Amino acid sequence: MESVQAIKQRFGIIGNEPKLNRSVEKAIQVAPTDISVLVTGESGVGKESIPKIIHSLSHRKHGKYIAVNCGAIPEGTIDSELFGHEKGAFTGATQTRNGYFEVANGGTIFLDEVGELPLTTQVRLLRVLENGEFIKVGSSKVQKTDVRIVAATNVNMFEAIKKGKFREDLYYRLSTIEILLPPLRNRKEDIHLLFRKFASDFAMKYKMPTIRLSDDAVLLLEKYHWSGNIRQLRNIAEQISVLEQNRTISGATLHGYLPNMGSNLPAVISADKKESDFSNEREILYKVLFDMKSDLNDLKKLTMELMQNGNNQQVQKDNEGLIQKIYREEEEEKIHFEKPKPTTTEVLQIPAPQTPIKEDDKYHFAEEIEEEETLSLHDKELELIKKSLERHRGKRKAAAEELGISERTLYRKIKQYDL
Repeated sequence: MESVQAIKQRFGIIGNEPKLNRSVEKAIQVAPTDISVLVTGESGVGKESIPKIIHSLSHRKHGKYIAVNCGAIPEGTIDSELFGHEKGAFTGATQTRNGYFEVANGGTIFLDEVGELPLTTQVRLLRVLENGEFIKVGSSKVQKTDVRIVAATNVNMFEAIKKGKFREDLYYRLSTIEILLPPLRNRKEDIHLLFRKFASDFAMKYKMPTIRLSDDAVLLLEKYHWSGNIRQLRNIAEQISVLEQNRTISGATLHGYLPNMGSNLPAVISADKKESDFSNEREILYKVLFDMKSDLNDLKKLTMELMQNGNNQQVQKDNEGLIQKIYREEEEEKIHFEKPKPTTTEVLQIPAPQTPIKEDDKYHFAEEIEEEETLSLHDKELELIKKSLERHRGKRKAAAEELGISERTLYRKIKQYDL
């Protein structure tokens, strides 16, 4: 069995971080078996190297090795790509096609981004893992295949299972052995080694002197978050190699190539998103307030009726001011009519009758005027609701908007007036 260092050199894996070495060691140990392997880690950490190691050290090394990017294949065609299809199975299927599982029989298939597979395809894949059987699209014939599956994903599989996006039974089938590759930010000592390797490669590619980093640039390189991992580091090394004429790179120069230096800080919500969220919250709050206002109006009416219908006239006289206040508030909340109705004050300015009113009859006279006005408003309200409902063909929401009241209040009025 080859050593970890020999394998890393053979497959161009740079770094001496203990977790990285452990991942390579597990790949070497599992390679001679046919156990399914799941390689996990963030995007850009180099997960594609592990299945190559496993295939090259297995008894299938002379068979085919096919790498499939599951996230890059459209959902409608992925079953056809993996399992093949019969002629006429769907529009455009002009001839029979063999899928990857048939072509790679006796070899290894690397399913990259397996977490992106549709649920229907996951069911088919589970059957292949369980008994090596599959059916082409548009066929009823069961076929056999002998394929070793190595999968990789940057998705949190437990979260995907929890959300119903990935089958739990398939996850446990794929992850008989799980190999986790650490992110670049956890490999501080390897970052400069990788940068030097990339700088050397690009110097040869573009036929120019190799760039070198100053001490402060090396410190900055190691402190950076590297959300894109090795892929991002390689991209920046290539940019600097091509654009910088001074081949010694200072920290200040390197800083200009590192985007979002504060990327490890909490994310800032965009102004558009905040405005949209706050707008929705405002609408909900307004609806709650309008409903509360309607309930309060009902409570005021109930209180007024209790005070008016009470047997104790002294209580009525003591609360006469409150009754008047409630009427005034109700009038202010009514819809503005094209021809405004006289207010309570205007009604009370009617010339006094010739016959003097006794002191004891003053309250009863005011009560009769108020009752007459209330009945008039009642009729007007009923008339407006009927017209609005007719105009909008019984659509309560549109009628409520026109009347300036909540749909809930309109519903209560319709029930009250038996419309």
